[in-house]
Amino acid sequence: MNNEQLEYVEQQKRAKEVRPVLIVSNDTVSEYGIPLRHLLAGLADESVSVVVVCPPNCDVEPLVTPGSEVIRHPAIDVVFMARRNRRILIEQLLRFKPTVLHCLSHGKALLARNLAKQLAVPYVLSINKLQKRFSRLSISAKRCAKIIVASESIASNVAEVYPRFASRVEKINVGTFAAESANCFSDLSRMASIVVSTPAKYEPSFDNLFGAVRHLAIDGYEFMLVIIGGLHGDKQLRSRLRTLGLLNHVINVPPQVPWRSVLAAGDIFVQPFTSDAFNPLLLEAMSVGAVVAGCKGGVDDLLIDGQTCVLFDPDDELNIYGRLKQLFDRHEQARQLAGNAQENLRENYQVSTMVSETLRVYSEV
Repeated sequence: MNNEQLEYVEQQKRAKEVRPVLIVSNDTVSEYGIPLRHLLAGLADESVSVVVVCPPNCDVEPLVTPGSEVIRHPAIDVVFMARRNRRILIEQLLRFKPTVLHCLSHGKALLARNLAKQLAVPYVLSINKLQKRFSRLSISAKRCAKIIVASESIASNVAEVYPRFASRVEKINVGTFAAESANCFSDLSRMASIVVSTPAKYEPSFDNLFGAVRHLAIDGYEFMLVIIGGLHGDKQLRSRLRTLGLLNHVINVPPQVPWRSVLAAGDIFVQPFTSDAFNPLLLEAMSVGAVVAGCKGGVDDLLIDGQTCVLFDPDDELNIYGRLKQLFDRHEQARQLAGNAQENLRENYQVSTMVSETLRVYSEV
């Protein structure tokens, strides 16, 4: 065998020896369900045994592969049974004989730290949002071997907030499957659609977006505004849409509906405010070939003005209107932007690369 063949055999051997435990929360499954499913499927393809630790009411079954084991913690969902639940979890994990823990939820960082100590194994922590100094995560200097981040902006932020862990930060791009061609404005006989996702808390930037959309309606553009999120439960949002006369243009999609199918039916995806977290919806919108309109700032690695998207000033209603109007008026330019974004994903955000890089980290630690 030559050196490359020997190295490949050694990698395969190390991969089979890796036995990771993935610690997730309800938020992980709801917000990062698609990349989590890709990761689990990729590990299964590499014949890696995996355990997923999740809350009792977590709907993780659609994501896990047949060879994966799911452990629900706490097993007995009663407050005063915390010690007993921890003991049950440790016993279950000891039977699995893990070599590494991977915490994919900020809210489970302390649990991962404690489990790593009790099991005497290293752990990896994924951080997908910008960190603030006054709300720092509990990270073990001894047990936390790597911190995986989803973007350059998060990597710089984590190195600044946690300087003692700067050398352990590793960027692994979230993987996706890009469609063969751009979907936006591919069928001009179909009514155009603008897709936007509502945040957990109402953002003032939404007022500017809705004002811009109202201008489009007044100008005679025909479209539907697809809102992913809690329109029915958000009285402020619904009242604002009614005041602007936009309710007849709105389709509300519950967050439980598969994202990709909704995004694939859209022409324009709008991110109307800066985000402090990596946005998997933005990634998937680009992957299916929707053209993106957004704003710079926060975690914005995917947004390259004039190449993968159009950018606007979130505080300027007329600027947002102008950018959206530009996409409606210039279909070929919009499709070119969407195609460029897909090409960027094919080159830098492949699922196979995400899986192999994650598996490499598991092996190294």
